[in-house]
Amino acid sequence: MSDNKKLIQRLWGGLLAMAGVGVFFKIPDRMSQIEQIQQLSANISFIRFCFYLLGVLLIIGGIRKFYHSYQEEHDKKTDA
Repeated sequence: MSDNKKLIQRLWGGLLAMAGVGVFFKIPDRMSQIEQIQQLSANISFIRFCFYLLGVLLIIGGIRKFYHSYQEEHDKKTDA
């Protein structure tokens, strides 16, 4: 994998993880807005669960992509 592609993969992993953290900071604000919508207020627990799940998946996916990028580099150094 070229150095440019490794850099892009690491940046993408970092951005995914930061987006997941951002979701956690925005959930309380957005939940208060969603609670005001009567059609959605009955499903507020499910909606909150989905937002937190989205945040967790983004963080895990970002960390995983970042880790695998470094792992590939480490594997190539040990093979050489």
